[in-house]
Amino acid sequence: MNDSGLLRIGELSRRSGVSPELLRAWERRYELLRPTRSGGGLRLYSAADLERVRAMQRYLADGLAAAEAAALASRSAEPAPSAVAPENLRRELGDALLAFDEPRGQTIVDSLLAAATLDTVLSKVVVPYLHELGEGWERGEVSVAQEHFASSVLRGRLLGLARGWDRVLGPRVLLACAPEEQHALGLICFGLALRERGWRIGYLGADTPIDSVRSAALAFAPELVVLSAVTAERFRAKADELQQLAKVTRLCLGGAGAGADIGADAIELNGDPVDEADRLTTLAQRT
Repeated sequence: MNDSGLLRIGELSRRSGVSPELLRAWERRYELLRPTRSGGGLRLYSAADLERVRAMQRYLADGLAAAEAAALASRSAEPAPSAVAPENLRRELGDALLAFDEPRGQTIVDSLLAAATLDTVLSKVVVPYLHELGEGWERGEVSVAQEHFASSVLRGRLLGLARGWDRVLGPRVLLACAPEEQHALGLICFGLALRERGWRIGYLGADTPIDSVRSAALAFAPELVVLSAVTAERFRAKADELQQLAKVTRLCLGGAGAGADIGADAIELNGDPVDEADRLTTLAQRT
């Protein structure tokens, strides 16, 4: 990437999981990509180009013909003409959900998805809002009912976006929350960010026994298994089982509890889900 945020084709290929040759073919046949030229004549690609490529992949995974997929991807990735700053919409979303106003909340999410890439919606709106919601609950400023309502609305919407995330053609990853862990929204965000980078997602959800994760891993044959927990105690309580799991699959620990010492090698994923999706994708491509 250069200082202006534009990408060379090699970086575009790395982030999307599509070969440079196929990217050039999509640019030539369907005008999917709209590069600019550097002073030295190199093609440089924008975030909008990357979003069109990812949209193209999703439509192809749904079984559409390439020409139709390209047409839909070109339309769906166009920015809204009067996009509102994601931070402002985040505040509006929070106000709507705390007021138990689901229709208003859904409308705001629609506006966000029309105005920004999914990565931006996740990293600038959903994840920061979840942190604010949790902190508000801990301070007694958000009731249990408000927290449950907001989480339920967001969970439903995120899982709607996740539809078909197991039909991508890239490497497989299996996602699950540790035993007794009920907080799954951050893990869903991470799965969506990985799907945007070409990963095929297997999702087991909250409070998953380690034996069940192991059985699913043997059936799904993922490149990586990611377990999530908001406290290290969730992982330390299952250290023996996690050690056995790490012997049969490459294991990642995610969430605020990712730094737990479980006596086995595990990749720690405790940052922003979008950043960690980039890091994990780079790591997978190097091995």
